[in-house]
Amino acid sequence: MKGWVLYKESSELLRSESFELNRLRQVADQCGISLEAISPEQIDLVVTRDDRQSVLLDGQGVSLPDFLLPRMGASTTYFALAVIRHLERLGVQTFNSSQSIETVRDKLFTHQILAQSNLPVAKTMLAKFPVDIDAVEKHLGLPVVVKTISGSQGTGVFLCESRGHFEDLMQLVEATKSNVNIIIQEFVSTSHGRDLRVMVVGGKAVACMKRTSNDGSFKANYTRGGSVESHELTPEIEWLSAEASRLLGLDIAGIDLLFDGEHYKICEANSSPGFQGLESCHDINVPEHILSFICVRLGQLDRLPRVARVATDSSEKSLMTGDPGS
Repeated sequence: MKGWVLYKESSELLRSESFELNRLRQVADQCGISLEAISPEQIDLVVTRDDRQSVLLDGQGVSLPDFLLPRMGASTTYFALAVIRHLERLGVQTFNSSQSIETVRDKLFTHQILAQSNLPVAKTMLAKFPVDIDAVEKHLGLPVVVKTISGSQGTGVFLCESRGHFEDLMQLVEATKSNVNIIIQEFVSTSHGRDLRVMVVGGKAVACMKRTSNDGSFKANYTRGGSVESHELTPEIEWLSAEASRLLGLDIAGIDLLFDGEHYKICEANSSPGFQGLESCHDINVPEHILSFICVRLGQLDRLPRVARVATDSSEKSLMTGDPGS
């Protein structure tokens, strides 16, 4: 069984701190799965009727993998999407699909889909220049959060705490790149400097952690130095995260939730979530959950990682003994 991880860098240039890829490879090796890191730049596509020979890797024809695991998230380029689509059309199972990756790469479109199904999301406006600051203040209030349409790990996100600060930022953006697409979002004050990250695999929320800023910033990303701690998966958190993933078509997702008083609002969805923070504060093996899901979808039950084997063995024992609590 062979899989490709579509990654930002070629396998020769992978940094030793690429935690997620190294963990995925470690568990894949234990299951007899060959998992190779591939950069989009290594691939050439030849559109032809002889489809199985239409993918070149480093200029050479290559046998296609059994599955593709894109790990580029919001930085997925048009070319990378074209590669994913091409492999999908050739029958390669992808986790996540090109459509779902393209959807969540657009933060406004993500919110439109979730709001259409009446899920709680932060109120959001698409900016147009010149920005009507009075309308923004009327509908969203101040402070407001300004975001680029596409971005991850806290990049391209700014908090404007006053009308003057917001005006200055909008004037700067308009003067330098007036055709840039940005969104303006309400600031949920009860979530200042903290949020939740929920990992969803195969439609099931498997773990939740609370992220907290350590420097007073309103952003709490682990990759930016925030601290993390385990958090209870309440029914509300579990349902919101799983339903958001379902609506967005994500097999593997990181759903970010904001604290909205006693409840939550969906902030963002990530198609390539990191899990180093989760594994640091939970007794959980995220790659086992991911590869178990992939094995089940591909019908490769003999390669199930330990986490799925335990669940399968328990189910079989329950059936044999008639004990539903086994």
